[in-house]
Amino acid sequence: MKSVVARPLRLPAAALLALWIALPPAQADETALQLALAPGSELVAARCVICHSVDYIQMNAPIQARAGWEATVNKMIKVMQAPITAEEAAIIVQYLDGEYGAPKAVANP
Repeated sequence: MKSVVARPLRLPAAALLALWIALPPAQADETALQLALAPGSELVAARCVICHSVDYIQMNAPIQARAGWEATVNKMIKVMQAPITAEEAAIIVQYLDGEYGAPKAVANP
């Protein structure tokens, strides 16, 4: 009995090149995702968005109180080597807590 060995499909290089040219590049549509405009938003855009998209900030917003944002920014600086100074980190945390921080408990009047 003869064994059958599967061979990989081989397309001519010209066909692959034509296919590559014809297909549009894959893109994530993040046009609807924007940072809330407030003091610090330009700094967040300049420093944070060089490594990740805005949706990462918005995705973490419901679970991050100020201490969580401080820990996250510190992790980005120390572990991920984000180019953020201590002064910038304070502004970024203030912005993230103010615009995206977990809702604060409302005291009874």
